[in-house]
Amino acid sequence: MSVFDEKRADLEKYEFMMGVERGRLAVALDLMTDALILVGQHGVYCASTRNPSKPALDLQAVLGGMEGAKALVQSVMEQLRKSRE
Repeated sequence: MSVFDEKRADLEKYEFMMGVERGRLAVALDLMTDALILVGQHGVYCASTRNPSKPALDLQAVLGGMEGAKALVQSVMEQLRKSRE
């Protein structure tokens, strides 16, 4: 099942409110946020042996990549908003 089928209701809602491009980016942000939450929860149980207060290095890399992707998507949404005004 594709993301378009799984998230049909969210896509319709956000596309209606924000337009197709920004609506799809908003749903992508929601998906990334959910993934960050899951990785963060997993990081509690997979702490680094070097520094128990931080997640394992592989989880740190995933978290960093996801946070970077969110920042990029947010910047595109902002640029689209500015270009519409």
